[in-house]
Amino acid sequence: MPEKYSTMLNREKHIKSLLKSLASYEVTAILGPRQIGKTTLAGQVTRAYGGPCRHFDLEDPEVAARFNTDPKLALRDLKGLVVIDEVQRVPELFPLLRVLSDRRPRPARFLILGSASPDLLRQSSESLAGRINYYELPGLSLEEVGIGKLPQRWLRGGFPVSFLARSHAEAFDWLENFVRTFLERDLAQLG
Repeated sequence: MPEKYSTMLNREKHIKSLLKSLASYEVTAILGPRQIGKTTLAGQVTRAYGGPCRHFDLEDPEVAARFNTDPKLALRDLKGLVVIDEVQRVPELFPLLRVLSDRRPRPARFLILGSASPDLLRQSSESLAGRINYYELPGLSLEEVGIGKLPQRWLRGGFPVSFLARSHAEAFDWLENFVRTFLERDLAQLG
C-alpha cells in the first residue's frame, strides 16, 4: 500500500497494541489478508518504536536470496526491532527465530508479517510456542475512518486502497481485481 495512505488513517489503536505486544513477547506476528495494511502499519510501529529498526521484505528477490542462503548471518547481530515482511515465503525462519528470541540478554525483538495461512500458523506455533503473540489486523473500522464516512465504508469495504480510492468506480475496479487474484492465486494455495 502506498505510504501516502499511512497518514490518512488513524491506526493509533493498532500501533499501541503492537508496541505493548513487542514489550511483552520476543516475536509479534501481524496477520491478515493481502492489502489490509500490514506493511504500512509496521512502518508506523517502527517510527513509534524509539530504537534501532531494520526491515526485510522477503518479496524482494535480493533479500529473499540472502535469507535462503544464510538467514542466521542476516539476523544474528541485529539489535532493536527487526521487521520481516512476507515471512511465509521462508518457512525455515521459524526455528531460527526461536533460537534468536531465546538469547539473553535479548538484543532484538521480531515483528513478522504474513498472510494468515494455515501453514504459517502451524509453523510458527510449533517453533515459537510461548514466544509469539498473534495480532490479527482487521479491515478499517468506523473508529478509524470516522462515522461520517459510514456510507463510503459500507460501499467500498475495509481495505485501505479501495476505501481511499478517488471514486467508487476506481474502488470497485480494485475490489474486482483483488477478488479475482484471491480466487485464482491465494485460494488455490490454501487447497
